[in-house]
Amino acid sequence: MKTKKTVYYILMYLPLVVALIALPNLPEKIPAHYGFDNQVDRWGSKYEALLFPIISILMGYFLLGMARLAMKKEEHGENNKNITIIMGILVLILFNALNVYSLYTSFNKVENLSFVSLDIGQLVFGIIGMLMIVTGNIMPKLRMNTMIGLRTHWSMKNEVTWKKCQHIGGISFIIGGIIIIGICIAMKGTPCLLSVLGVWAILIVIDVLLTYRIAKMN
Repeated sequence: MKTKKTVYYILMYLPLVVALIALPNLPEKIPAHYGFDNQVDRWGSKYEALLFPIISILMGYFLLGMARLAMKKEEHGENNKNITIIMGILVLILFNALNVYSLYTSFNKVENLSFVSLDIGQLVFGIIGMLMIVTGNIMPKLRMNTMIGLRTHWSMKNEVTWKKCQHIGGISFIIGGIIIIGICIAMKGTPCLLSVLGVWAILIVIDVLLTYRIAKMN
């Protein structure tokens, strides 16, 4: 647990450290926002590069709060706290990758993300696909709780139903993650976004229906 927390805090503060090191070498004006067409639609001060690291730290503390709440609120709180910390580490890995991408576009004053070999959508959804695969492997280890996991009215029926639902949910997360990674390799831009949203919509419907069916059988 101590090792996990050390990794967690490193990942939480690393974007700020990297941004502070990069700040003196950044152009005075950097791309501050991109539209849906991947074109920069607002330029800002280079100090705006610090906003993302600050958000990362705030998110890190929020997830830590969720982990502590999971420990206090649930019967099997310690187990759920550990898993929440692991999932927090995965989220912070995504934030670190986004920070590096943001600094890259700032250094190069990228005006159109379409000309970058890896656009922001591919990066975000590709990493989320990987995180879904990892999460899918973690889900069967979750004890019943009201905060994390495949939680529906039916999955919370009893421990047996909960375990079966998390097992099924884990499988669907792994399959969905693999499909999303494939989508990110094959396409970019709006087609990538719409395809990923379609996969998520299908997964939600399937998982909810499966929890209903499993609850009826138990």
